[in-house]
Amino acid sequence: MYYITLSNNTLKATNNIAPQFPKHLFWDMDNNKLSQKRDKNIIIPRMLMATNEETFNKDISFVESIYSIEDIYNVLRNTKERISNQVCRMVVKRYNKPTFLRHKF
Repeated sequence: MYYITLSNNTLKATNNIAPQFPKHLFWDMDNNKLSQKRDKNIIIPRMLMATNEETFNKDISFVESIYSIEDIYNVLRNTKERISNQVCRMVVKRYNKPTFLRHKF
């Protein structure tokens, strides 16, 4: 499992946001072409894909420094990325929102 580690806790408003993100989360694309606004449906789930109970507060705080709570919640509810149900539960609890799960058993 990968853990998100960031040396800089703030995202600068630039066209090239790639240096702000762990490269392994965007292994399948040219992350130099990511746009903070246009690609939020990719960035938000990927930034939380590798989180766990231990790192969640740090990871979600970084995502919240970039995106609104509504953006985070809505993107995660509708993503096709492989977000665990554990992450969904942590997000729901943090935001006191209606429960959603990505995988139903």
